[in-house]
Amino acid sequence: MSATDALLARYAGEIEERQTFMDGIVEAAEKDKRDLTAQELEMLGRTRDRIQQVNEQMDPLKEAARIAGESRRRTVEIAEEFERARNPDRPGPVDYKSAGAYVLDFWRAGLGVEDASQRLDLYNRAAAHQTTGDNPGLLPEQILGPVINFIDAVRPIVTAVGVRQLPSGSWSRPRVTQHTNVGPQGAEKSELVSRKMVIGKIPVNAVTYGGYVNVSRQNIDWTQPQIMDLVINDLASEYAIVTEAAAGSAFTTAATAGPVLPATPTSADVAAALWTAAGSAFAAVKGQGGLILAVSPDMLGLVGPLFAPINPQNAQSTGFSAGQFGSGVMGAVSGIAVVMSAGLAAGTMLVISTAAAETYEDRIGSLQVVEPSVLGVQVAYAGYFSPLVIEPLGIIKITKGP
Repeated sequence: MSATDALLARYAGEIEERQTFMDGIVEAAEKDKRDLTAQELEMLGRTRDRIQQVNEQMDPLKEAARIAGESRRRTVEIAEEFERARNPDRPGPVDYKSAGAYVLDFWRAGLGVEDASQRLDLYNRAAAHQTTGDNPGLLPEQILGPVINFIDAVRPIVTAVGVRQLPSGSWSRPRVTQHTNVGPQGAEKSELVSRKMVIGKIPVNAVTYGGYVNVSRQNIDWTQPQIMDLVINDLASEYAIVTEAAAGSAFTTAATAGPVLPATPTSADVAAALWTAAGSAFAAVKGQGGLILAVSPDMLGLVGPLFAPINPQNAQSTGFSAGQFGSGVMGAVSGIAVVMSAGLAAGTMLVISTAAAETYEDRIGSLQVVEPSVLGVQVAYAGYFSPLVIEPLGIIKITKGP
């Protein structure tokens, strides 16, 4: 394989790998029935730009390869014509069109026909067999992409609660701590009740999350699929994982203890616990926001089998399917969306009012700097993130008894 062919093959493989990567992002969003996140849009844009650059690099190489191929083919044809002109009596290769033609030549050779004997001799002449074991130095090592990478970069809790733009490193969220008062008038002309409104503040401090890797220039230039994109995408995925875990930890720590399920709960037990938690959350936030049930993977394994997807008219849930097991919204029980998140500790079930919890974020994204002295590129990925609990009574923790 020529250097041009090898480079074209590498470019083609890179385009296929990047297209597969883009398809995976879109399929994940479609599976969860959600919009693309800012992180995913950033990755799609960067991948699309690289595909365009690779196509621009391939166009002149394709034309050069076409011209070279035509030149080689024409050179072989001319050489064959000169060989036939120099040796007009030299026999050409023997190719029997059928078994009957071979048998006929075999019979004629037995009769002493010299032409038939020559053709049989050429056809049956033993040839040395060349196999791949005879030329290992000519066999390039093949890498079949895409790279296998088991990582879950979805942020189900953060997505369900909603992400707001982080204004600065430290700020406060205003909250009414005392309302005015209204009551019945005692007697005519008597003074009405009076109470001032008090508005306090909830202080918030953003936390910086990030990581970096120093990649050699050789690693960037020689790898396929390209290592730089893999590193940046992995850093972005790890950022998503750690921020989802931060939100899950903050909400779990602040949660109010709620119903306790029996050691072996039934579907009625789970539904009753959700209704109880929903009532507590409603009282805390006065019915504002929506409700989600955030569960760790092991707790979905407990709840899911209790609600079969058979859809009877009196069912509390449309049911869950193990074949659709994954992060994000899995279904609903009593109208409350069930969201599974790997960012929750084992054994966790939280009924969260979206009015009682918020998340704030300002994503920096990827940063790169070249280190000429060591032929390296240092790449980092970071962002500012802060989960905020507005009302702990609006987050209810359901536990399972021993």
